[in-house]
Amino acid sequence: MTKTLDRRDFLRVSGIAGGGLLIGTTLQFRARDAQASELPTDADFAPNAFIKIAADGKITIIAKNPEVGQGVKTSMPQLIAEELDVAWDSLIIEQADSDPAKYGPQVAGGSTATPTNWEPLRRAGAVGRALMISAAAQTWNVPEAECATMGDATVQHRPTQRSLRYAELAAKAATLTAPDAATVRMKAASEYRIIGKPIPGVDNPKIVRGQPLFGIDVTVPGMLHAQYVKAPVFGARVASANLDEIKRMRGVRDAFVIEGGTQLAGLLPGVAIVADSYWNSRVARNALKVTWAEHPTAQQSSAAFRTKATEFLATEPQRTLFAMGDAPAALQGASVVQAEYEYPFLAHASLEPMNCTAHFVDGKLEVWAPTQNPQSGRALCANTLGIDQANITIHMVRGGGGFGRRLNNDYMVEAAAIAKQVAVPVKLVWTREDDIKHDFYRPAGYHKLRGAVDAQGKLVAWDNHFVSFGEGNGFAPAAGIGGSEFPAGFVPNFRLATSTMPLGVPTGFLRAPTSNAIAFVYQSFIDELAHAAKKDPVEFRREMLAQFAPPPPPTGNGPRPVFMDAARMRGVLDLVAEMSGWGTKPLPRGTGMGVAFHFSHRGYFAEVVQATVARNGTLTVDKVWVAGDVGSVIINPSGALNQVRGSVLDGISEALAQEITIEAGATKQSNFNDFPLLRMRGVPPVEVQFKISDVPPTGMGEPALPPVIPALTNAIFAATGKRIRSLPLNKHDLRWS
Repeated sequence: MTKTLDRRDFLRVSGIAGGGLLIGTTLQFRARDAQASELPTDADFAPNAFIKIAADGKITIIAKNPEVGQGVKTSMPQLIAEELDVAWDSLIIEQADSDPAKYGPQVAGGSTATPTNWEPLRRAGAVGRALMISAAAQTWNVPEAECATMGDATVQHRPTQRSLRYAELAAKAATLTAPDAATVRMKAASEYRIIGKPIPGVDNPKIVRGQPLFGIDVTVPGMLHAQYVKAPVFGARVASANLDEIKRMRGVRDAFVIEGGTQLAGLLPGVAIVADSYWNSRVARNALKVTWAEHPTAQQSSAAFRTKATEFLATEPQRTLFAMGDAPAALQGASVVQAEYEYPFLAHASLEPMNCTAHFVDGKLEVWAPTQNPQSGRALCANTLGIDQANITIHMVRGGGGFGRRLNNDYMVEAAAIAKQVAVPVKLVWTREDDIKHDFYRPAGYHKLRGAVDAQGKLVAWDNHFVSFGEGNGFAPAAGIGGSEFPAGFVPNFRLATSTMPLGVPTGFLRAPTSNAIAFVYQSFIDELAHAAKKDPVEFRREMLAQFAPPPPPTGNGPRPVFMDAARMRGVLDLVAEMSGWGTKPLPRGTGMGVAFHFSHRGYFAEVVQATVARNGTLTVDKVWVAGDVGSVIINPSGALNQVRGSVLDGISEALAQEITIEAGATKQSNFNDFPLLRMRGVPPVEVQFKISDVPPTGMGEPALPPVIPALTNAIFAATGKRIRSLPLNKHDLRWS
């Protein structure tokens, strides 16, 4: 995202009870590229309130975006606090409710928080600082130029050393006309005291002490507890259920069928059980007997998808997504490297299962939800319940992990529908089995790649037939691919073509959507091409980056392809090679190093993995080196390291053993025993360095994940000579002799 300012942009200032100050701003935001437009946004940043300065000296900064562990409840207030020029330890950080008319876009996804808010939130803080200076200057009857803030919520008159606290100036400032947000002076980077400093998460003390904080902790007076049981086959309706028996069970207040609709409509058919405690609701659920109606998705399976994909890959693609030169012709008669890759469906597996608390009364709905996309949830609930969006209040509660799962608000609309039926507050908590079996999965995918290198070892042709899910010219959610994905623009003859098949399984965005799968395929195949060219994998990639030749701009009104900056990628590739000592140290047999890079969500990351494979096939990830370029400043180095290391460990976890298998239209896996997460004993050291570049900072929740998977599989090849072309790794025999 980026923003533009014009004369309509302004700051609003008003008083609050007791002589305090409330500062709000209007700024406009527009989508900058395709990755930003993947997620819904509000076009305008309407009047809002980010800063509250009370007469008693308390300063509150509002955290506008949902917090699901990515650290924005800390990093976004840092932007305001820096320009407001206050001491961080003195602040109160308060989570906003969902109110796009007040706060603008409120979404956690696409690594959009930093690029969207980098300038607007700093401007809000800078206006607050300017107002304090104006109020002090008028109080002392001196020129503003003689006054300056001191970093501790005070303004000083430099010639006389007089000072006033912000609290003493708040009432005066509330009567002033705010300066133009577009021209207010903001600090130079050399003046930063808060931005760029490692700051612990504002919720850390509560998390460590186990205090109520997450959606699963919400309690409201008179609350009942609900279970919602859906068919194993996605979308199947209820044919019959032993509701009368369930209603007679201890503590059960009600049990009823919800007809629901399609997955896209958000509320699937199911049976609701409402009880006076969570335990009683679970006991009743265990006694529930449901007969489900037949549904066409029951004919689908992972095995059938693979068979159909194999048939597609043996024929010409249905359509071409992007082409440069003539890849099919360039491959004729050349020395061709060919490989087929595939990857499975994946679940999000957030540690906190989906949950929501809802209360419907007098035609109005109040919701407490750990959602990544509250505005989408508001629209979904309004449409389902038949009420106006203005009659819905959403309290954004911290989520125990999201990774894209909480962009879909099915759990919210389920709680809302149940609450409307029983007319009392209802807390819905999914079981872990619900969470695994009723996800919006990362789609599986299948690729047939052909590439050719010339006599000098230069890559001259690349052709990819990508088989995915969708109908007509549309892809299922998160099942598509960008035409300008590297190496588009870096190969003289390039084609990306696709064939699609229908899907009844729900899909959605998983951390680093699309990129988490494409990087594995593309960077693994690049490694194959490097070995075919008899070149070092790092050097081969350097040579590829040196031959960027973008196509002419497209005609018409279609979106322009976004190509990565070769110089920035070369910078992180060189840095990670230096960090890891690439090619400079002898490794024992069975130990290898692999490299990969990827551009996604505006971030440039290159990674090296060292892995050891014992003769019996036991795999150990020894170490991971990460070099990243996300712009001119790292807002919170502490949070940034958490995000990068978390992304790397997520990627390793996905690669090792994670797979969702569809059988007879239903998910086979059900819990962490058959969809395992990485355990502490398997966590390798992760060394991280950032390369600073002269562009505005961008987000970091996702772009560090994609390269680690191919870097790991390339390391396995270096260690064993075995090329990994499908995931997960636990399905491969890695033994060597």
